[in-house]
Amino acid sequence: MSLSRTYTGTEPVRLNKFMGQSGLSSRREADALIAEGLVSLDGETVLDAGRKILPGQTLTLASAAQDKLDSAVTLLLHKPMGYVSGQPEPGKIPAARLLTAAAQLGDGPLPSSRDSLPPIGRLDEDSRGLLILSTDGVVAKAVIGPDADLPKTYQVWVRGTLTDSKIARLRFGLSLDGRNLKRAEVEQIGPLCLRFVLREGRNRQIRRMCEMLDLRVMDLWRTHIGPITLDGLPEGRWRHMTAAERAALTGRPSA
Repeated sequence: MSLSRTYTGTEPVRLNKFMGQSGLSSRREADALIAEGLVSLDGETVLDAGRKILPGQTLTLASAAQDKLDSAVTLLLHKPMGYVSGQPEPGKIPAARLLTAAAQLGDGPLPSSRDSLPPIGRLDEDSRGLLILSTDGVVAKAVIGPDADLPKTYQVWVRGTLTDSKIARLRFGLSLDGRNLKRAEVEQIGPLCLRFVLREGRNRQIRRMCEMLDLRVMDLWRTHIGPITLDGLPEGRWRHMTAAERAALTGRPSA
């Protein structure tokens, strides 16, 4: 069954941009679907990735395009320490190795060893918590796209002396790699425990922020990515993201 969207804007816009804004696909997925002849405008098959949709025109995805998009997989994993989220170096253990039948929670197909499930927002080897692995371009755009603004929440246990002035600087005023950091939400929730809420994901950001203030991170646990939480997902276990969670994450229902 085909799926259609009518453009209600006032200015022409590139097809891949319109498809991304409509929640149909990522721009990269849109380019691939166009190249395969699976996208049409007012009944005319489009093969030019640079084509623009005009006000009032209707874009239609062929049923084969929907099948490709529906086959996208998104998994939620409660990663323990000691596993790397991305492509491992020799001697390192990839988090994808935890995606076994024994570790699965709930229903859904078991990913094949041939499937490539990239992490959507990495989590360091010495950190633990929520990790999203997905082939869904819309999910990836929502979490790590250039316009992504999802809050990510962490609980962080440190060694050192915590003061009000240090917490204030963690909230705002630090820079990494020559660039100022966005304002963060930081509060002390225990004697040596902090809750961080960040809207960016610089390399080892929290650890480096703490090091600048003579605080050593002893344990870092990511508990939320936007509306997605670890609730009910034990460490080392994984499950499929639900349609409701995808809609909450991306702001758009599944196609």
